[in-house]
Amino acid sequence: MKTHGGSDAAKRRAGEHAADLVGEGDVVGLGTGSTAAHAIRALGRAVDAGLDVRGVATSYAARDLAREVGVPLVDLDAVERIDVAIDGADQVSDDLDLIKGGGAAHAREKVVDAAADRFVVVVDPSKETDRLDGAVPVEVLPDARATVRRAIRDLDGTPTLRAAERKDGPVVTDNGNLVLDCEFGVVPDPAALASELAALPGVVAHGLFVGLADEVHVGHADGVRVRTAD
Repeated sequence: MKTHGGSDAAKRRAGEHAADLVGEGDVVGLGTGSTAAHAIRALGRAVDAGLDVRGVATSYAARDLAREVGVPLVDLDAVERIDVAIDGADQVSDDLDLIKGGGAAHAREKVVDAAADRFVVVVDPSKETDRLDGAVPVEVLPDARATVRRAIRDLDGTPTLRAAERKDGPVVTDNGNLVLDCEFGVVPDPAALASELAALPGVVAHGLFVGLADEVHVGHADGVRVRTAD
């Protein structure tokens, strides 16, 4: 369930704007996706210019890009804190609640983003919405696929197993699990749905990020608009 929309220039502005927040000696959570990738590239240029940072990658893709551009990496369990995490989103509501998981990395993203002192979301305007209404990715243990599907239907959701784009079969996450993209329509109470999904046996992680974002950097043609949590 990769999301599309928004210009690359807008994504680049958002990612680079957030990367400017990173200071000397910071440990940085490196998000997954096209907008977060611009932040990682900007950090690589800053490292080339002498900035001392360490990155905690949220996926194999983020790790590979960080290595390519020269951002030093460290494992999450090797650091005492993450100063700032920079990550994208598939939807951002007026309350700064998020749907993430278009890249199937939301389990690791949630761990890193929640551990950060400052969680900065980078998006283009196509990801903004009044209320969350997109499909919610749910990572499940392979053997629990059928039971979780039934439980999600009991929650009035419509689950669809995410299929791989360039091979036969389903998407397999970096953790070796499967992803159900679950349609609920407009989500009136993201926190309640997040709790219900998290309580289902066999669910590893869901893509509702409620109350985690500290600020959202929205790239536009003429600059970046910063939205902050109340």
